[in-house]
Amino acid sequence: MPAVTIRNLSDATHRALKVRAAQHGRSAEAEMRDILEMAVRPNTRLRLGTALAERSRRLGLTNEDVEALDQAHDKAPAKPMSFE
Repeated sequence: MPAVTIRNLSDATHRALKVRAAQHGRSAEAEMRDILEMAVRPNTRLRLGTALAERSRRLGLTNEDVEALDQAHDKAPAKPMSFE
C-alpha cells in the first residue's frame, strides 16, 4: 500500500489535526486517511449505475421493458463500413 509524506505542515495545522483525531477517537494518521478519502471520494459523488437505475425508475421502466428491448434489437454483428 502506498505511503504519503506531508512536508511543511504548520504546527497549528498539526495540532488541530491531532485535536480533531482525538475528537473522533482515532490516531492522527487515521484522521488524515479519512480526510483524504472524503476529499477525493465524497459520498455525494455520482455513481453511474445508481443514477441510471434511478432514472429508469422515474421513467417507469420495468424489467419486462428491458427484456423486451433486449429481444427486439438485432443481435447480428454490425457490418464494417467499406471505404472503397
